[in-house]
Amino acid sequence: MTTTFTAENDFILPGRNCGACGKRTCEDFSNAVKEGVSNIHDCPFYIPVSNKVKDSNVESAVYSGVDVVGQKYDFWLAPIPGEISARKIILPYRPDLVEKWDIQKGDIVTGRPSGAGCPVQHVIKVLDANPITGVITGFVVGPSYARNHDVKDVMEYHMLGFEGRAMVLGDAPQFGKRYSFLPGFCMMGRAHTGLVNTIIGKPWGLQVRIEGIVIM
Repeated sequence: MTTTFTAENDFILPGRNCGACGKRTCEDFSNAVKEGVSNIHDCPFYIPVSNKVKDSNVESAVYSGVDVVGQKYDFWLAPIPGEISARKIILPYRPDLVEKWDIQKGDIVTGRPSGAGCPVQHVIKVLDANPITGVITGFVVGPSYARNHDVKDVMEYHMLGFEGRAMVLGDAPQFGKRYSFLPGFCMMGRAHTGLVNTIIGKPWGLQVRIEGIVIM
């Protein structure tokens, strides 16, 4: 869901339904702003449309090539068309829970990627869960999912990799090289580094898989 305000502070809602503004969904927030109950600055992702780089899939956001601490990155990772955010490949500290809890496609899993140095708990919608290895692939959804759906909390997990569409701002990704990149919609706004081990040319862009994730 994307809503544009054409008033003095032109604005496109992010569509994350994260609840950080105090409303349950972006649509509820949109209505509250129109009614004068909320202010657009209550949205933590507020940036005027004129300052944004549009991504045709989900939201518009600023991707300047420099993160919040001044670290440069080569590309940001957009979602694969039809998905909400770049895919995450994770391994719970207790991989047996995938089989024990029968984690399947469509389930909502929560946890924190402690091995990569990220302090943020993520809410992930599962695309694939391997009961033998315990590896889970999914994409991050807004925190409201954890409030409105049944969740399976693995608590902490190893961050194995990302997969998505590379939106190049510096050096284009090449196979076998380590790059600095920013996952789209990263709540920390910090550049990550990782080794590109898959590159596939698609009609909609460059699909890449990145492993060996470290936040510098």
